Amino acid sequence: MSDGVFFEDLAIGQSASIGKTITEADILMFAAVSMDTNPVHLNAEVAAATQFKERIAHGMLSAGLISAVLGTKLPGPGSIYLGQTLRFRRPVKIGDTVTATCEITAIDPVKKQATLKTTCTVAGKTVIEGEAVVLPPSRG
Repeated sequence: MSDGVFFEDLAIGQSASIGKTITEADILMFAAVSMDTNPVHLNAEVAAATQFKERIAHGMLSAGLISAVLGTKLPGPGSIYLGQTLRFRRPVKIGDTVTATCEITAIDPVKKQATLKTTCTVAGKTVIEGEAVVLPPSRG
């Protein structure tokens, strides 16, 4: 395996991150793929009447960056995503840079699973927090 970490090499406290600036195109493409066409994401007039006062990105668009970390960095390629909890704390707006960070918090040698704290931030403020459980690739 060229990138990522085998189960046998995981350690509590290891972490990895990915950042992405959310664009208009990202929101439009996510709406098309997910079929979530909620006007708060797509219609400036409707969004202006909400508590956010402007369009916001889909929460799951930002949460998808967690999957990117798990599948490409830590543990990385070959990992199987078993579960995820999410709490949406703040909105993400067009032009915000979201940084997803995953940190190993527990390792289960019997099940060969890892638990990770998952956090998405914008300008140092938490927008999403949760926990993931993954089955990392193993040498065995």
